[in-house]
Amino acid sequence: MDSIVTSEPRRRWLAIGTSSDASPRRAGTVAAGEALAGTDAKLLIVFASHGYDMPELVAGIHERSGGGVPLIGCSTAGEIATGGPRDGSVAVVALGGPGFTVSTGVARESSRRLRAAGSEAAACVPTRRTAPHAVLMLLTAGLGGDQQEIVRGAHAVAGAAVPLVGGCAGDDLRMDSTCQVHGHEVLRDAVVAAHIASDAPLGIGVHHGWRKLGEPVLVTRSFGNRVYTLDERPALDVYLDRLEAPRAAHSEAAAFTRFALTHPLGLSRRGAEARVRFVGEADFIERWLGCIAAVPQGALAWFMEGDHDSVLHASDAACQEALAPLGEAPPLGLIVFDCIARRGVLGDAGIKTEIDRIARGARGAPVAGFYTYGEIARTRGVSGFHNQTLVALAVG
Repeated sequence: MDSIVTSEPRRRWLAIGTSSDASPRRAGTVAAGEALAGTDAKLLIVFASHGYDMPELVAGIHERSGGGVPLIGCSTAGEIATGGPRDGSVAVVALGGPGFTVSTGVARESSRRLRAAGSEAAACVPTRRTAPHAVLMLLTAGLGGDQQEIVRGAHAVAGAAVPLVGGCAGDDLRMDSTCQVHGHEVLRDAVVAAHIASDAPLGIGVHHGWRKLGEPVLVTRSFGNRVYTLDERPALDVYLDRLEAPRAAHSEAAAFTRFALTHPLGLSRRGAEARVRFVGEADFIERWLGCIAAVPQGALAWFMEGDHDSVLHASDAACQEALAPLGEAPPLGLIVFDCIARRGVLGDAGIKTEIDRIARGARGAPVAGFYTYGEIARTRGVSGFHNQTLVALAVG
């Protein structure tokens, strides 16, 4: 059993519970029991290893909560808690108290209708404002197509006044199939959502820590998330040649994926950090690149790289940005969505350092989250899907 981490008692409260028990039902029961530290729970959020029998784990959570507390969640590529990063575990976040109002939504078969699924999940947003501050949290099946379309659909329903935050579920880097949780259901190919309204501020921070490498290239032919040519040459050839990729990455899918995790594509964005696109696929016959989100034809792009220091500085910046709206008030907690690729740059010791720094930035408040296959953060405009980025939600 892991020790409980909770914030100071207030009208609103946030607490987390964790477990690495091999039994999924016991793990769910223990983690939920630790998270349910206060009365009047309004929402449970579960981040769990893909290795668990998810229906059994969810049953354990409901067994402890009584089954009446709204629940959303997803499988992960690694879990995050105040004590540090984890694998093969479950983390449960609980929000409660009269200062929160929560409603949840779900859309099934999302890969067949991405924008419509985003709109359907976002239908949980109330038509009338229930509190001065709110966010819409989205947990999606990131392997199922251009996630920016889900963001566009959700934004169309939620409107500009409701920021979006969240991430894409993982499956421990199997890149096969992920799980989403809504209530008592364990789903695949779904979008789950929670509209969280609060009488205190909620802040979102987003930074990636990657820097441009060399001269830009022009995306001369692309469709959706596939890039066919760069500077009129086969995209895969340009990518491998410019980055001097190891020989194995030229012909082996697993080796290519390992290399691409730390070499994303950056898209020019006026007046801001470049938008990062994870290069998740390569066709060694037709020589194209596949990204997690769309890469528009005609875009100016860069190959990107990062190191231990740049990634950690981005983590600090994201947390500071998230905490800024809270002013001098300490947060109840931080929920973080951290890309699995950044974990690849930092290594085992580095990710422990990262979570320690995030925990210090939280000023003693609990921290929880997971390693994702893509991150969601929209605070202005209609764009809001990110790759290889850290997104932090500060709950005041």
